[in-house]
Amino acid sequence: MREGGFEPPRPFGHWHLKPARLPFRHSRKEAGDRLSQTTLAAKTGRRSGTRRPLRSAGHAETDRALTHVLKGANPLSGLQRFENRLEQMISGVFARTFRSAVQPVEISAALQRECDNNAQILSRQRRMVPNDFYVELSGADLDRLAPYDSTLTRELTSQLQEHAEKQSYVFSGPVTIHFAAADDLTIGRFRVRSEAHAEVISNATHTQVRRARAYVEVNGTRHPLQPPGLVVGRGTEADLRINDPGVSRRHVELTVEEPGDGGVVIAVQDLGSTNGMLVDGHRLATAPLRDGSEVKIGRTVLTVRVVEEDADV
Repeated sequence: MREGGFEPPRPFGHWHLKPARLPFRHSRKEAGDRLSQTTLAAKTGRRSGTRRPLRSAGHAETDRALTHVLKGANPLSGLQRFENRLEQMISGVFARTFRSAVQPVEISAALQRECDNNAQILSRQRRMVPNDFYVELSGADLDRLAPYDSTLTRELTSQLQEHAEKQSYVFSGPVTIHFAAADDLTIGRFRVRSEAHAEVISNATHTQVRRARAYVEVNGTRHPLQPPGLVVGRGTEADLRINDPGVSRRHVELTVEEPGDGGVVIAVQDLGSTNGMLVDGHRLATAPLRDGSEVKIGRTVLTVRVVEEDADV
């Protein structure tokens, strides 16, 4: 209660109208004066009478994130997860609403994300990424892209290799991109799967493979098994070289014997490798092998094949 009588209610907490600074429209002259004061303050570095707006919590969080980035940390994992979820929701709504067909630029971006999400650290400057990619689409989208299959594959591979070079990625082998139809996908939806198939190098010729009584399959390639056998590893001294970071320079030795009865005896022995080996799912140091036996070293599987004597290889 003020002196002189009853005080009217103050719904906005102000004593009178002038300090309330209600949003009355200013005249052109007043607006010009305000603009001149702002320009003068910017040039002279003086602060005007207007109080600087407070930074929100979001700005502060962004500043902290940028500070961590400059220090070498990686605080964006949570933001990346949010971005991925948001992207999936937007893609799904877009596909259901507009029935849009898959665009090549979307496939290219998805292939790059697949590399980013599956990169494995080899050293401070190098990271290994998958090299075999499988793009699954609806039948209608696959038919739409079929006439441009070879051209599209070539362009996507080139774009992916450029991305890998910028990010210091190393492919485990030659890059391949395959397209396939998926019954559970509708128009406008697709998914990308990837696998790391190490590059395999051998000095064996195609004729030696055809004449061999046994051979080993590695990532779609065949290599003859002849007495006394061969050494498998990542180093240049190995007979069968596999570019797999989980494989030692001299990892295992496959021994081969051909007794007089016309058969072939094959065995495998670990050569003191770092990660060991699995023979048909069992961790062993040495084991006999037969037709169909699988030896896993690193991320690579070696499958033994014994050829029948009367088979035409």
